[in-house]
Amino acid sequence: MERPFSLKPFRQEDISGDFNVAGKIVRHIGALTIQYELYGPLKELIIPLPSNRHERTDRLWEETCFELFLKINKTDNYWEFNLSPSGDWNIYRFKAYRDGMQEEKTFINLPFRVQKDPEILRLSLEFNVDKIIPPDQAINVAICAAIKDISGRTTYWALDHQSKRPDFHRKDGFIINL
Repeated sequence: MERPFSLKPFRQEDISGDFNVAGKIVRHIGALTIQYELYGPLKELIIPLPSNRHERTDRLWEETCFELFLKINKTDNYWEFNLSPSGDWNIYRFKAYRDGMQEEKTFINLPFRVQKDPEILRLSLEFNVDKIIPPDQAINVAICAAIKDISGRTTYWALDHQSKRPDFHRKDGFIINL
């Protein structure tokens, strides 16, 4: 079943323009597909330029980056997917809340599509989720984004913000069930 989503900024007053982040996610047999759409005056943002390599890269969250967190229902371990508009990416596996961070080596590449127009940035990913989560297991999902503006300020977007500071790793942020 396809699930639409809309992300909220951590604080509305941090946003320098009229922006919106939305999309949809769906789990198919053997695959998970997510599509992000960032609407607004993109010229006010720092968006990484397309990379020729599309490689595994650390610390992508320090720039404009779309994020996806997956957790097997009723467990503590989870995965963090970082997707840069440049085409670079990374996946990390955690044992529990911010504990035991390791690169997820199951994936050697993670191809996704990026399309940029003056007022919309689209990013689409489809991958074989069964490589890390068995098909009979329910998945809890958190969807997020870090968006950097031309002043260098980063805003943090998520399905919901439950703490006094942005924290995409919190269990209560995994609110979509697939």
